[in-house]
Amino acid sequence: MISKTAIVGASSGLHARPAARFSQAVADSGIDVDITFQGTGVDASSVLEVMTLGVGSGDEVTLSTANDADASILDELVALLASDLDAE
Repeated sequence: MISKTAIVGASSGLHARPAARFSQAVADSGIDVDITFQGTGVDASSVLEVMTLGVGSGDEVTLSTANDADASILDELVALLASDLDAE
């Protein structure tokens, strides 16, 4: 298992549009990714589950996947979370 942390850059946190854009990117990656916030982990490809975490702007989350070979995909997802998904 591999895990990476990210600071959420979206000004509204992971709500509605930013959560949808992030979850779609996870689904498009083709790997299983969990996102964890304050001890609660959910399937990162599910926009509804991601939104239920209540992640705000500047909050730290952890992304994890079972296969160490997928580290580069996690790096891309971390960079996506760090961007302002509201502005794009």
